[in-house]
Amino acid sequence: MSLTAAQKKTLRSVGHILNPVVRIGDKGLTEGVTGELERALTDHELIKISIAGAERDERAEIIQHLLEQSGAELVQSIGKTALLYRHNPKADPRLSNVARYTQ
Repeated sequence: MSLTAAQKKTLRSVGHILNPVVRIGDKGLTEGVTGELERALTDHELIKISIAGAERDERAEIIQHLLEQSGAELVQSIGKTALLYRHNPKADPRLSNVARYTQ
């Protein structure tokens, strides 16, 4: 699944008001981080992640690894923050950031 430019634009506008729900620290990708990423994508569909303590190339590798592992798509990456989206057809409308903010 590939997002169109219009879909990315809509998701970026929703992502602008979100706070990071997954933070990757100096220890990098741990089992806890990947578990939390999976839970957050399932519940919220659109999430913001923050990557601390890494250089630009290392952040790009971490983001690419997260995308491959989770099946999510990168909507936007600015500095140490990335916006990820993974559609969940059974998402709870009370938890889904997409359902709550795109109406």
